[in-house]
Amino acid sequence: MSQSIAFEVTLSAPYDKAIEKTTDALKTEGFGILTRIDVKQTLKEKINADFRPYAILGACNPPLAHRALSHDGHVGLMLPCNVTVEAKDDKTSIVRIGDPDAFLKVGEFANDPVLQGVAKEARERLARAADALKRA
Repeated sequence: MSQSIAFEVTLSAPYDKAIEKTTDALKTEGFGILTRIDVKQTLKEKINADFRPYAILGACNPPLAHRALSHDGHVGLMLPCNVTVEAKDDKTSIVRIGDPDAFLKVGEFANDPVLQGVAKEARERLARAADALKRA
């Protein structure tokens, strides 16, 4: 069985509240939100397509990012950690937190013990954030 690329949580919360809860859970684990892409708005503006409320959050833990980037500049291609929040319906949202451990099993990163250590720590922190959301 293959490893999932994300931690997925279904929240009994509307979209805006889910973004707030997700941001708070990530903050508790040392991650800030660097970027927020409103996919619904972007698709409407660019191609006039209607889409459900959906955001891509770019999360970053500065000490982990610094360690990884100081070791190998190519890691920037994998940063920030992506988190998606989407409305399932008016009262339910789905949060997916990318698993850095899964992404760093690619190419030259796969055999680098320093980067694997950073990915492991990031994965543990993001897993705790996902677990906190499950309890929210």
